[in-house]
Amino acid sequence: MNDKKTLVPKELQSFLDALPEPRILVDLDYRILSANTAYRHAFGNPRAILGRTCYEISHHYDKPCDQCGESCPRQAAMKTHQPGRVLHLHHTPRGEEYVDVELIPILDAQGKLAYFVETMRFLHETGNLQGALGMEGRSPAFTEMLALINRAAPAMTPVLLLGESGTGKELAALALHALSSRRNRPFVPVDCSGMTESLFESELFGYEKGAFTGATQRKTGLVEAAAGGTLFLDELGDIPLHLQVKLLRLLESGTFRRVGGVETLRADFRLVAATHRNLEEMMDAGTFRRDLYYRIAAFPIHLPALRERREDIPLLAKSMLGRLAPGRPLHLTESAVEQLMQYGYPGNVRELRNLLERAILLSDGDAIDGRHLPPGPVLTRNAPAPAQTAEEEILPLEEAGRRYVRRALQQLGGDKRELARRLGMSQRTLYRKLG
Repeated sequence: MNDKKTLVPKELQSFLDALPEPRILVDLDYRILSANTAYRHAFGNPRAILGRTCYEISHHYDKPCDQCGESCPRQAAMKTHQPGRVLHLHHTPRGEEYVDVELIPILDAQGKLAYFVETMRFLHETGNLQGALGMEGRSPAFTEMLALINRAAPAMTPVLLLGESGTGKELAALALHALSSRRNRPFVPVDCSGMTESLFESELFGYEKGAFTGATQRKTGLVEAAAGGTLFLDELGDIPLHLQVKLLRLLESGTFRRVGGVETLRADFRLVAATHRNLEEMMDAGTFRRDLYYRIAAFPIHLPALRERREDIPLLAKSMLGRLAPGRPLHLTESAVEQLMQYGYPGNVRELRNLLERAILLSDGDAIDGRHLPPGPVLTRNAPAPAQTAEEEILPLEEAGRRYVRRALQQLGGDKRELARRLGMSQRTLYRKLG
């Protein structure tokens, strides 16, 4: 692997070859000087990349990726001499793949920066990523979300998935599980909506034989079934207030008892929760416990609505067509793509799927055109409202700002935290703006 033309110290090359992940050595001018044995095993002979720039190989750019809108840890590493990490979409011999890139600066004997070692961990190799692969996207909003999932996955920290209905929260939970060290253990989803008190306890904790009428044998609860794996509590905001204390007790003590049992059992699961509700508003209204919120919300992740990553619609539509009609070579015409791009998708990805299922049934050939999609009134219900009259438009600045903030809050489904982040203000300031 060591090429004399690269002038890479033999000790450094030997060290790189001993490491299990694919790694390349890059100089201060972005040129790739060497690649290790793991890289050769993943991609074959690396000589074709030596002497070329990392941004050309990884992104097919003609200038550094941080100058092309990508987040790159290189500039910070040059100043601080500290490692940096980022999730990037790379071109590889296998096609485009999401790669967890770690950049480590290497100093010479005089303490000056000499090289960067770039470590590549491919998400598809971390485990069975079927769930994550269902969350396809290339947009900045999607990549930012996936980067947070990748960061949180290896830890035991509880994760709270926030977003509108239909944004793929269960797929995100599956990705967290698949990227974790618990990926070979159970993933147990729990639908919290509509659970009564008796059902909540018996489903979550299980019960002993004879615990109540009809309990003819012991039943293992979902907490016990998730041992060593991930417990996914979907629609957590729908749990009634009087049942939330039971969940809080489980999370704080790490123990539980089956209904009708006396033996205290140890819980062993990683918690992922999800809701489309605004839990902060529910806390203010007294319908969600603050202590439970702070126990589950250590690492919140916002799942973007489809309208926030509109550029992903053609990719998602193409992928869905392949899954919905695997035996037909279906494709979207330009007019169909344009029509889909103009829609607001209040039902998000789930609604896009429904539109395509309908279009498949209406299409007799291989092409799906605009006429196979629902008529105009359905597709334009999120179009801008008609222009107001001049008298209505002239408002005091304070009132105009208040109306704008209220409309923006409505678009985000009432998520005040996310709106405050986008507006660059504190939540306290946002509450004052809302009046």
